[in-house]
Amino acid sequence: MPCVATHAKPSEDSVSVQSQPTQKSAGAPAQSSPAAFKVWINGQLYEKPDAKISVYDHGLLYGDGVFEGLRSYGGKVFRLNEHLDRLWNSAKAIALEIPLSREQIARAMDETLKANGLADGYIRLIVTRGAGTLGLDPARTSDPQVIIITDLIAVYPAELYDAGLEIVTASTLRNHPAALNPRIKSLNYLNNILAKIECLQAGCMEALMLNHKGEVAECTADNIFLVRNGVITTPPTDAGVLEGITRDAVIELARESGLEVRIEPITRHDVYIADECFLTGTAVEVIAVVKVDSRKIGSGTPGPIARDLKDKFHKLARS
Repeated sequence: MPCVATHAKPSEDSVSVQSQPTQKSAGAPAQSSPAAFKVWINGQLYEKPDAKISVYDHGLLYGDGVFEGLRSYGGKVFRLNEHLDRLWNSAKAIALEIPLSREQIARAMDETLKANGLADGYIRLIVTRGAGTLGLDPARTSDPQVIIITDLIAVYPAELYDAGLEIVTASTLRNHPAALNPRIKSLNYLNNILAKIECLQAGCMEALMLNHKGEVAECTADNIFLVRNGVITTPPTDAGVLEGITRDAVIELARESGLEVRIEPITRHDVYIADECFLTGTAVEVIAVVKVDSRKIGSGTPGPIARDLKDKFHKLARS
């Protein structure tokens, strides 16, 4: 039987706005309501209804652009340099020139967070190819758009961090690395969206994606980890995964705790017989998976290693 999300109704979107504001740090400016948050576009802050770009922008027409999702904790962007490295790598891979420096973008993110009174929030940093013709030719575009959105975020209901997620395997395969490499965080997320549709139709909130070899790649918005006999495994980047910033942080935390971490191919069989399974991502942080394709993982509750790494990451991000 397909899994049914009994703990909470699936969200409409993998990035949803929280109904209640997060607690702001002492001395932080008053937080605006989400409806009043301003959006930064090419050096200027706009009210949300006025934050617009051309309908001829190739980011809209063809998904031609790149983005990053970042988190601010207490007014400090978590692993900013690593996120900017990944943005620049993605842009280089698609031959897109980012029209601002890293320092200018960092200042702009800080400006936008402060304008919206957000100490703890989510940041969506977008660079589009710019407006052009209706043809594919990127040389016939101009003025790449740099957009910064800051908002509140709640990917999964809070109770699922205690109870764990139930997920299914999608029939939609992860993009072939030789076609569109998943290491490029591009504006074309249709591959992930198709898999997301599958899990929502199955009553779940996340789906496992396999690569062209039938190996486990990642989930629609998160990296995946398994634990068996005290050893942690996660797929390598050539399995078709995004090089997750939170993934790297959790690997570091696990090794600092004396745990063995293996980066190697895994199969669905490995998932089914794992003692623990958990997901990582900028928006989700760390969350346990307790059932995959109707098969209970371990005891069917979040395991001790997943819980410990969730707590350690929580402290790291907010330190």
